[in-house]
Amino acid sequence: MRKYLASLTFLFVTILVLAMAYPIAESEYTPVPEEQEEAPLTDSEAFDQMMAVLTHKRCVNCHPSDNSPKQGEDSHPHRFGVLRGTDNHGMPAVRCNTCHQAENNSFSGVPGAPEWSLAPMSMQWEGLSRTEIAKSMLDRARNGNRSHEDIMHHLTEHELVLWAWEPGVDAEGRPREKPPVPKEAYITAVKAWFDSGAIIPEE
Repeated sequence: MRKYLASLTFLFVTILVLAMAYPIAESEYTPVPEEQEEAPLTDSEAFDQMMAVLTHKRCVNCHPSDNSPKQGEDSHPHRFGVLRGTDNHGMPAVRCNTCHQAENNSFSGVPGAPEWSLAPMSMQWEGLSRTEIAKSMLDRARNGNRSHEDIMHHLTEHELVLWAWEPGVDAEGRPREKPPVPKEAYITAVKAWFDSGAIIPEE
């Protein structure tokens, strides 16, 4: 009996020593945290992101308050005395598509996109506040009788609008400045704003 107890004691001590010498390693498995969905934009956040783009020079240069298109990072009047014309595509002698083709010309620095033109005078944004721009944009008397859905599609799908994120280079080979909001974030903001009723905040 003593030998049996001694054997058990020896076995227990051996196991204890081995356990202390070689502790069981903790699992190296790290659970992957569940991906958190981004919180939807508030009305004011959506409006601010949308207007950060619409008030940028890439947009306002083609929404002038007069008959002269604006160009460049300083929004100076278009060179060569180019004017709006009766159809917003230039004068008979100098049409917009004389120089502006369906895509940018990296060699000459002339920007291009399909349907290159000025916005109509009813859509002049130069000098307006963000709220004033939004009101004019939604006013059927000024926007060509377009619905909210029409305007949303124009702002998020029209190639001339989306050109702002692919503006190419100027005549000196310098990249033109892009709007301060990434394209996909802008599109999300525009859709969110219209989906929530296109509420225009007070100044």
